[in-house]
Amino acid sequence: MILSTKDLTVGYNKFPTIQNINFNVEEGEIVCLLGPNGAGKTTLIRTLSGLLYPIEGSIYINDKNVIGIKKDVLAKIISVVLTEKPTFDLMTVFEVVSLGRYPHTGFFGAISKEDETKIETVLKNVGAFNLINRYFQALSDGEKQKVMLARALVQEPKLIILDEPTTHLDINHKIELLNTLKDLSRKMKLTVVLSLHEIDLALKYCDKLLLIRDKKVLSFGTPEATINNTNINNVYNIKNAAFNTLTSSIELKNFMHNNIFVVGGGGVGTPIYRVLTKYNLGFSTGILHENDIDYETAKTMSVKIQSEKPFDNITDTSFKNALKMIDDADVIIDSGFPTGEINNKNLELLNYASKKHKKIITFRKNSKYDAILCSNIDDLIKYILKVII
Repeated sequence: MILSTKDLTVGYNKFPTIQNINFNVEEGEIVCLLGPNGAGKTTLIRTLSGLLYPIEGSIYINDKNVIGIKKDVLAKIISVVLTEKPTFDLMTVFEVVSLGRYPHTGFFGAISKEDETKIETVLKNVGAFNLINRYFQALSDGEKQKVMLARALVQEPKLIILDEPTTHLDINHKIELLNTLKDLSRKMKLTVVLSLHEIDLALKYCDKLLLIRDKKVLSFGTPEATINNTNINNVYNIKNAAFNTLTSSIELKNFMHNNIFVVGGGGVGTPIYRVLTKYNLGFSTGILHENDIDYETAKTMSVKIQSEKPFDNITDTSFKNALKMIDDADVIIDSGFPTGEINNKNLELLNYASKKHKKIITFRKNSKYDAILCSNIDDLIKYILKVII
């Protein structure tokens, strides 16, 4: 293993921020620290980087205690990218990246032709070669982050540590950055330790996660083993919303009075659920099969659902329960769900609502019942604003 900790406690001025930290990082792994603001992620990052001394315990690089490794040797093993925005006034991108070569350039720090080649190669690898002659201060945040990553990589480290590297980046630059790190970890066995705020990206890119809250490591392991809806909701103390691991999304809770019934299915109900919740309109929904994305969304929102087992035909019991929900509703929304053998009874729900003279809003063209037609979600929003609210 390239990095490990034993009974590590980190903090400032002997005041502990996180205690009893024990984890191992293997060569070529991407390990992410996840936790709320103030949980101590940056303190741990700085301690692992050697910028802060541990309060207690030890950090090992290649099974050697960091304290016993000379700084010049450590600089050839670890590179660090922190959150502070650097101010390289009047320095070109080439000059900024060349700073990363100094652990290898000897006493006088002269940049050789070989160093220049390595600088150019790294800039190409991170997609920033076109910036090589531009001034650093004139770059966008995304471009600056690429340059700072290049500066760290040109050190030729075995381990790179990054503190919230996606902060201030748009989604495209976030993906570019994480793709670069993933490629380097796979092709060059570069080990990456970073902190992120984006739970969905951490799930998709990282090999291991370290969950931190209340001065403790709650869990360490693969995303598949450590992440579940309960863990994330607890780690971030989420209120009035919830995280769904399957969809990697946060959904707002809907506790409003229920006077709308949405006939959903096939994922087409989800945007309707979100619009109703956004405008503080309570609803129930059904009949949804439990392997349907609409079921996952509605369950995360904590709304009332009439459900059916995956791939089973809708039973009489489920159907009767859904009829009662329609009786209790003032408005019925037909999401335009796709139909098949197992959910045909949902069409009967709409026929029942029509016979009961319920107000029906539909996304289905050529419906066989009297209804208000919405061609898209924008039409539904306009109707909500004019009539329902």
